[in-house]
Amino acid sequence: MSRGSLSGAGIGLRLPHVQQILAADETSIPWLEVLVDNWLVEGGLNKHMLESIAERYPLVLHSVGLSLGGPNPIDLSYLQQVKALKQQTGALWYSEHASFSGNASLKVPDLLPLPYTQEAVEHLSRRIMQVQDFMGERILLENVSTYVSCQFNEMTEGEFIAAVAQEADCYLLLDINNAFVTSKNLNQDMQAFMEVIPVERVKQIHLAGFHDKGDYLLDAHNHPVDERVWQAFKTFIAQNGHIPSMIEWDSDLPSLERLLAERSLAAEILDSALVTEPELSNRGGKRCA
Repeated sequence: MSRGSLSGAGIGLRLPHVQQILAADETSIPWLEVLVDNWLVEGGLNKHMLESIAERYPLVLHSVGLSLGGPNPIDLSYLQQVKALKQQTGALWYSEHASFSGNASLKVPDLLPLPYTQEAVEHLSRRIMQVQDFMGERILLENVSTYVSCQFNEMTEGEFIAAVAQEADCYLLLDINNAFVTSKNLNQDMQAFMEVIPVERVKQIHLAGFHDKGDYLLDAHNHPVDERVWQAFKTFIAQNGHIPSMIEWDSDLPSLERLLAERSLAAEILDSALVTEPELSNRGGKRCA
């Protein structure tokens, strides 16, 4: 069953850490994010482990396989698996990316950005609404890291994300690392992006690490959170109050102890925001239900 709203700093659940998490009598983890593409398996050890995790921890679902902004019809069989997993685990919400992963003849193992045009706003919004109708609830939309800009853009990325959220009436998952990577790769103003995001729709934040390739930053999720991303997170939380946030690693996984040390840094920043939230409310700050 669903366990109400989340708070605090969580981590992404990865298979090498599962046994250690289950073996612990008590951990400091208040919630976990499940990358559904790693767990969509009928039966077997993975399913049993995930059921055991779901009995002990609140969960949220995240995926990379829907190609939400793509030209092909929404894969309803995939989405049905996501919906079933959400029901089985009692996960509180489901998030996907403002991106696509190819077309009918070509699939790529990456999250490709959309052009920031009114046509793309309408296309992505229609597809989000279709997913929301199928799921019976609003989903969260995440900004992605980008490496090239489209010459046909009619608006900034922040304006695009805000327009889609308004048109589709969806929530947002703000990835601060992705915003930083994009700003450096495209020589853009990250603060301008952060300021235009409708904070009242942000239900979750991602924090991750990038790989500095010299000429560009690669969103590899295989390094600790960069100090500049920490600072952007701290500023955003100080201005907008507590938002459930998590540390995300996908490869070159650290030990669980190291991952939890990063989680503790995020928790400290969120805890400091709780002290000032009444003041934020008095100034008219808004939070998602």
